[in-house]
Amino acid sequence: MRTIFFLVPAFFLVASLSAQEPKKEPPKKEPLKITPGKVIVPTDAMRRIWGELISIDPKTRTGKFRNEGTEEVVEFTIMPYAELLHHAAFGDVQDYRVGERAIFRMHENTEGKWVYLTYIQDEMNFLNGHKEYYWVDKIDPAKGEIEYTQANGDKSFERAKGLILETDKDTRYWKNGEPAKFADIKVGDKLRTKSHGIGKEKHHVCWEIFLDDASLEKFQKEQQAVHSKRLAELGWIGYVDTNNATEVQLTLFQEGKEWAKEMKAGRKIEIAPAGVDRVPGKPVEGTLKAAKPQGNLTVVTITLAKPTEELKVMGLARVWLK
Repeated sequence: MRTIFFLVPAFFLVASLSAQEPKKEPPKKEPLKITPGKVIVPTDAMRRIWGELISIDPKTRTGKFRNEGTEEVVEFTIMPYAELLHHAAFGDVQDYRVGERAIFRMHENTEGKWVYLTYIQDEMNFLNGHKEYYWVDKIDPAKGEIEYTQANGDKSFERAKGLILETDKDTRYWKNGEPAKFADIKVGDKLRTKSHGIGKEKHHVCWEIFLDDASLEKFQKEQQAVHSKRLAELGWIGYVDTNNATEVQLTLFQEGKEWAKEMKAGRKIEIAPAGVDRVPGKPVEGTLKAAKPQGNLTVVTITLAKPTEELKVMGLARVWLK
């Protein structure tokens, strides 16, 4: 009994000292940063800005947009792996029209300037992806304006009210995938649009108004066909991770993932270097050794028919299925 008497206080003394020890903070994660030759989207440091496209250059893959909230003109450099989402499908720089309204996802460079772009998401893609509509509240035929509430398909979520859609003589209307007219729009309808800025804050005019899902889907399917044709002609693009004379490894970007299921070991392919403009050079033959999905990306290992130094590590390359 005497032993127990001395042990109990000792136990409480140790417990008390342990409770007084400061808790160790878990180590902080290093923030993600844009890194040459790597597919990195710094989601912990990004700005998603609605704006009006001012210019875009396919050769340098640079451009400018006007922030519709602040009127600021923003310059951007498109990352090679950026998602260019157009008409609710994958696209490329040549698909966009000057003036087009879209969300521009921006990141900082090493100097702290917000110039790197990792996606352009047009209005059609945003509405389709978020399953949202412009619900018609009022119609002013004389002005060609529509007051609306932006909400999801059953209005259980409302993003904003009292917004205005503007139209002009060039606005086109679609119902069941066929041409329609302004007079076909009724209070209570749920619309989707493709619109463009007019250089005045949040004012934007509709190029296209879709009175139903079928009409937007028609444009989407047309864009998907354009993208598939471009992919077949130019190849699936990605970064060169390694080049060991007879074997290369690539990280292929998600814009070509429709080919992912066809990337089987033993498949004959062609591979070519590509420049900043993503235009492919002279291809060489190879055989697919392995293909592994990595999130939305696909990592492939290719055995080359002959060595080539044209495939630069951290550079771009395109592949074609044979």
